Amino acid sequence: MIDTQLGTGQQRRAFWLKHLHQWHWISSAICLIGMLLFAITGFTLNHAGQIEGSPRTITRSAEAPPALVQALREQARSEADDGKGPVPENLAQWLREALRIEVRGREAEWSEDEIYVALPRPGGDAWVSIALDSGDAQYELTTRGWVSYLNDLHKGRNTGAAWSLFLDAFAFACLVFCITGLFLLKMHAGARVATWPLVGLGLVVPLLLAILFIH
Repeated sequence: MIDTQLGTGQQRRAFWLKHLHQWHWISSAICLIGMLLFAITGFTLNHAGQIEGSPRTITRSAEAPPALVQALREQARSEADDGKGPVPENLAQWLREALRIEVRGREAEWSEDEIYVALPRPGGDAWVSIALDSGDAQYELTTRGWVSYLNDLHKGRNTGAAWSLFLDAFAFACLVFCITGLFLLKMHAGARVATWPLVGLGLVVPLLLAILFIH
């Protein structure tokens, strides 16, 4: 009877070890590149004051055709009351052709004399404005380098819905990786006496730092 119970216990342990290892390595493979990115950008964000960027600004200008300007003036009379509204399709198409920028689906700020479209992006900023009296369009793009770009990816700043979805999936994969790792630690802790002291150290050190030095 005892041998049967031992055999059942060993089979159960082997079953869980097999599946935990499987989920652990799959989640680690999914997380690997993302964790490297977040570890590196965690360092660069922590030392943002010491890592200087090199901003670069590009400007472009064009003059909108009179027919388009007239149509925008008429629309501005209705949009100016709310202050904001979508970029019209005719304006989006002209900006794509004249200034090589994509504003379809963006929200514009409308006034009686100007349309302004903010175009924030990771690692930089951009905007375009169209004067409704002259039709002059001004576009400005500022980039702050790859470090700033990767830092903004880390923070999810101005990255859009697709990157936000990736961050959610990445966070879930990290949870699977950590939780399966915790269970594997538990199953191997008997042969590794330093397991729980090291786990406790990983909890106590940041907790003490937060209590003693963060005010």
